[in-house]
Amino acid sequence: MSLSRREFLQMLALASAAGLGVGCERSTKTAGAAGKAAGNFYDVPPFGNVTLLHMTDCHAQLMPIYFREPNINIGVGEARGKPPHLVGEALLKHFNIAAGTPEAHAFTYLDFEEAARRYGKVGGFAHMATLVKMMRDSRPNRTLFLDAGDTWQGSATALWTRGQDMVDAQKLLGIEVMTGHWEFTYGAERVKEIVEIDLAGKIDFIAQNVFDTSFGEDRVFTPYVIKEVNKIPVAVIGQAFPYTPIANNRFAFPDWSFGIRDEEVQRLVDEARGKGAQVVVVLSHNGTDVDLKMASRVTGIDVILGGHTHDAMPAPSIVPNKSGRTLVINSGSNTKFLSVLDLDVRGGKVADFRYKLLPVFANMLPADKEMAAYIEKVRAPYKDKLEEKLAVTESLLYRRGNFNGTFDQLIVDAMLAVQDAEIAFSPGFRWGTTLLPGDPILFEHLMDQTAITYGAATLNQTSGEQIKVILEDIADNLYHPDPYYQQGGDMVRVGGLTYALDLTKSHGQRISDLRVHGKPLDAKKTYKVAGWASVHPQPETLKPIWDIVAEYLRDKKTVKVTEPYVPQLKGADGNPGYTKI
Repeated sequence: MSLSRREFLQMLALASAAGLGVGCERSTKTAGAAGKAAGNFYDVPPFGNVTLLHMTDCHAQLMPIYFREPNINIGVGEARGKPPHLVGEALLKHFNIAAGTPEAHAFTYLDFEEAARRYGKVGGFAHMATLVKMMRDSRPNRTLFLDAGDTWQGSATALWTRGQDMVDAQKLLGIEVMTGHWEFTYGAERVKEIVEIDLAGKIDFIAQNVFDTSFGEDRVFTPYVIKEVNKIPVAVIGQAFPYTPIANNRFAFPDWSFGIRDEEVQRLVDEARGKGAQVVVVLSHNGTDVDLKMASRVTGIDVILGGHTHDAMPAPSIVPNKSGRTLVINSGSNTKFLSVLDLDVRGGKVADFRYKLLPVFANMLPADKEMAAYIEKVRAPYKDKLEEKLAVTESLLYRRGNFNGTFDQLIVDAMLAVQDAEIAFSPGFRWGTTLLPGDPILFEHLMDQTAITYGAATLNQTSGEQIKVILEDIADNLYHPDPYYQQGGDMVRVGGLTYALDLTKSHGQRISDLRVHGKPLDAKKTYKVAGWASVHPQPETLKPIWDIVAEYLRDKKTVKVTEPYVPQLKGADGNPGYTKI
């Protein structure tokens, strides 16, 4: 299926007539940097002579979903009040986006339930495929499609096929270059099998910062590629998630080392320029704050197309460095956005650019027939299991935010109840879809929150002193003033435990007033603590977390979680990355 520009605009007109809210015009004064009226979302005039298409962190979401953006994304130090650490009205004001518009819904949590019912679901590979084809048709022979990773993990079917459903979907979508993070959790052998067999000659998997230390230090993957786009050499350097062995199951790739290695990035930039590259791109899974620092330290990069932190940035951050400037872009998550970066390359360098981050509204984009048929086929063997109705939610269930989400709260509540624990810890993952009040909670939706290769539910005896140390370490990961010491996730979600967190303090001094079910935490006492996603090997006899939560939901039948626990925050007042709801 391939739509001409005329056909596509005709389709938009029909959608507007059907009441999808895509035809209203607004002045450029109110539209601002975020774009025009929704009717013009997908009419992006070509500019320049090279176009980079970018997606990231789809987390294996083949189907359209709801996804609520955070109301807490706090920046500290130099990051305070700067993208991506803006939420709600502060984000709208910064990017000059009018409230109550499709753009406002796409980029913020504001009036989420009402707006979601109005505009419908987002994403889905079949709808993304239509948008990609439209962009390519309007820019013939001058596009390069890049995926920053976290593609093979995040759904039941991805887990059960060991990523195969997503690998084949990527090839059908037309991805040309990718890097990785959660991909590595399938294990070294499986990743190399996919890269060397399934992707060979179709998709370049690149990562300059992954080394095999079995015998010396040898690169596991190709560090960069140079692609000729519209007769212009474009170098793409791969940057996998630097902290994978710390944040994930190192035992699945015990001989691989990672790291930021920005000195090596500089060397590769210079090498690519020496080979004639007129455009240099870093395809990164660092996370936005790390990308921003890298852009200030490494010179000669034209653009960093980033992932990991799931930040939907309506405009690039422009970072100056000693030899020019670098555009830093992050394209959200869950197949919800497609970045379109048009470059005007003249005299062997980038002279100008135009950028649009396009929300993928499933109601506004017809499903690509070939991709839709593939998705139906690959999901068919699992249909009955995916569609098992576990319960019904009477409240909005979401995951996203520095401290908690209602779906996270549901998970810790289930752990406390089913495992008879005093305290529950659930990891601060940023992937996971959203359900509206009244929606059934299907087994597929539960797997969207929990589908990992090391999902064993644990129950340990942990001292109060250790609990304090754990919280301090995770808080430092999130709020260390130097981005190179951040790992880009969110704070562990807690059940049965309350605490205060001071954003103005340093490591070891941020956490205070710890209480277990209202009583002060005893540093010397041992508590029964439920958890999951341990990065250490666990006995195969342990139940996976999805079985624990499914048992809870089947028993409850109806759930309502309206106030996810957020710790008492000190130093957050007035921070534009923090909104109480």
